[in-house]
Amino acid sequence: QVQLVESGGGSVQAGESLRLSCESSSSRYCMGWFRQAPGKEREGVATLAGTNGTAWYDESVKGRFTISRGSGDTLVLQMNSLLPDDTAMYYCAASRDIICYLVESQYDSWGQGTRVTVSS
Repeated sequence: QVQLVESGGGSVQAGESLRLSCESSSSRYCMGWFRQAPGKEREGVATLAGTNGTAWYDESVKGRFTISRGSGDTLVLQMNSLLPDDTAMYYCAASRDIICYLVESQYDSWGQGTRVTVSS
């Protein structure tokens, strides 16, 4: 397993932006972001293969969120045009696989999460 630490969450108004970062203790080919809203199950947001390779997004965030690798072993989620429905705890995750899916069971390492609150 790798150690993952998220940062960058906060409280914003609808339409504003946030940038989440995930510091990883080592590199993994598949890394992704998941989120869990109050009273709901955790869901996949975005996943990225390799170093800024192919990315996959949940339909609800396409065109608004961008996943990328930053310097070192950092995973970034740029979130623009935030909506109240984006309110959730956001988790960074890493997988040993080489084919990346937005499936929770594929990931074996998880961070503690960073909270995002979007008000209308």
